[in-house]
Amino acid sequence: MLALYIRDLRLNIRAGGGALVGILFFLAVIAVVPFGVGPDLNLLARIGPAILWIGALLAALLGLDRLFQADREDGSLDLLVMNGARQMLAFTVFVKCLAHWTASVLPLVVAAPLLGLFMNMEPVGIAAATLTLLVGTPAIAFIGAVGAAVAVALPRGGLLVSVLVLPLVIPVLIFGVSASYGAITEPDPFLPPFLMMTALTLFFAVLGPLAAALALRWSAD
Repeated sequence: MLALYIRDLRLNIRAGGGALVGILFFLAVIAVVPFGVGPDLNLLARIGPAILWIGALLAALLGLDRLFQADREDGSLDLLVMNGARQMLAFTVFVKCLAHWTASVLPLVVAAPLLGLFMNMEPVGIAAATLTLLVGTPAIAFIGAVGAAVAVALPRGGLLVSVLVLPLVIPVLIFGVSASYGAITEPDPFLPPFLMMTALTLFFAVLGPLAAALALRWSAD
């Protein structure tokens, strides 16, 4: 599985600069917000955690359709589906999700503190938003694996993947933003929404690969 992780990591890095495109999209979202809400620095600081989360979420959706596409094109996906048991295939999907998150989503988390400065956020707010992104964004990859598996046989399934995945990641977004606000707003707690978001990530880490494995077997049949 380590070899599979390294292989998928290299494929994601070589696949046309997916991480760079995601960061540029993330930056574009942050850059256009002041034009929409005005130059009020206090307002930008208040909505900063929500904007960081929305930007990271939308940027993370960009490359989900490529999660299984390369394996389908070279035929290795059929071998994985035919040779592996259901549990083994689910674990393979889990490893592929981790590789995709490392190559495409982790750079967004690394870029979040710098973009938080553009939003005039406090250091505590930047740290909280970055921590919630680090813990919460893997759930996007695990949920996205289900949408990518459903749309892998479709010729142009990129938009379908986003449509399928976006409603499912809303709870992660809600708890991530709530935890970020809890770190900078005195009456609001940080730990309860953070723990709920962590529980959602762990839940989707189990359910997502299993559902994606079933979808891959269904598409192969």
